[in-house]
Amino acid sequence: MTGTSERENLVCVGVITTAHGVRGLVKVKSFTHNAADFATFGVLCDTSAKRSFKVDIVGKNKDLFLVQIDGVTDRNAAEALRGTELFVSRSQLPETLEDEFYYADLIGMTAKSPEGKVLGKVAAVYNFGAGDMLEIEGVEDFISFCRQNVPEVDLKAREMIVRLPESVEAKPEKRPES
Repeated sequence: MTGTSERENLVCVGVITTAHGVRGLVKVKSFTHNAADFATFGVLCDTSAKRSFKVDIVGKNKDLFLVQIDGVTDRNAAEALRGTELFVSRSQLPETLEDEFYYADLIGMTAKSPEGKVLGKVAAVYNFGAGDMLEIEGVEDFISFCRQNVPEVDLKAREMIVRLPESVEAKPEKRPES
């Protein structure tokens, strides 16, 4: 997996957050729907696709996995990997169901209003616990990724229709006069 065209086909499935102990274990935050799935794809790579990692889950610590990486045998080597994002080739991921999308498929997609006006590109997709939110360049607020706000997603054309919700303005609270 090398080269620019291959990099575009990589999907981030997790990130090494820190070292754990003195024997080379690392903690990994998973980005896969079923959290432990990141370790089932075989060899993972970094963002450059130049370094590869064979990972084995050996435990769990809260919402992070304790992982042994082949060749990493001490804390110093594990610390050197802190912040490394773990990628897999898009072709290794299972097919999605209808109306199901990988974040990587949405990022970079052109967002248009129902009238066809370009709103911007999808910069990121977040999930803070209450559902997926789109960050669209040029749009001030996050947009909830639901059928009401995003009625159409065309993966082949790399476009989506986005209905911007009406803004809600808070009125200043009236304070009682003293």
